[in-house]
Amino acid sequence: NDVKVFGERSLTPLADRMWNLGTALYYKCGGKPWRLVTAREGVCYIGIAFRRTDEGNTACCAAQMFLNSGDGVVFLGQFGPWYSPTTKQFHLSREAARSLLEGTLKTYADLEGKTLTEVFLHSRSEISDEEFAGYQDACPPNVKLVGVRVQLSRYGPRLYRADGKLPVIRGTFWRINERSGFLWGSGFKPRVATYDGWEIPVPLRIDVQHGDAPIERVGQDIFGLTKLNYNACRLGDSEPVTVGFSDAVGEILVSNPHITYRRPQFKYYI
Repeated sequence: NDVKVFGERSLTPLADRMWNLGTALYYKCGGKPWRLVTAREGVCYIGIAFRRTDEGNTACCAAQMFLNSGDGVVFLGQFGPWYSPTTKQFHLSREAARSLLEGTLKTYADLEGKTLTEVFLHSRSEISDEEFAGYQDACPPNVKLVGVRVQLSRYGPRLYRADGKLPVIRGTFWRINERSGFLWGSGFKPRVATYDGWEIPVPLRIDVQHGDAPIERVGQDIFGLTKLNYNACRLGDSEPVTVGFSDAVGEILVSNPHITYRRPQFKYYI
């Protein structure tokens, strides 16, 4: 019964609930609900996630790896004083960054992972030179490593269509320069002829901070990753799965610090 009663919290439509449950169960049983046609063989995307604990500036770091197959791996890194109240950002030491990427790649290899050619790091916080040096220490030879900052630009530009009466089309990309751009993961969706958001579409600010990669290619990859959410009945999210799930995964990882073994497959975290 989806009848709305004034003053009561409405439920998600029944069709959406059935989709969410059916897709999640199918994924948890070992199936792949869908995969990206734009994904490239040998390329992986790793979201660097942080979650603060109740002990001041102490935080845990985690990595979420997503592959061209659509599957994912989660690896818990070290706890430490990674959060800075001054800059309101998270930064790892060189050793912690090396350990995080090294552990993630080893977990992937233990799960019979294929040979990688490119690794893209996605982080909401800036990736410092010290952090990237640690990631480079862990990156295998002949594997290209690129560090990208991906964050919602809540105070950034807004775009409109039709004299300001209609929202921007989802997937619009605004190239700032060869290393930066704005990507609208939310917006009007021509396929369903609607915009299902509550506010003016907020763009993602994308900055290639380390390594080299065409900003258009980086934007295309990130836009593809907005379609990899197996946990919601949506055509696409406003953020890629690499950073969109970081808060939720971090909360799960720090909820019980006494657990000695955590399953690495992403299907256990949705």
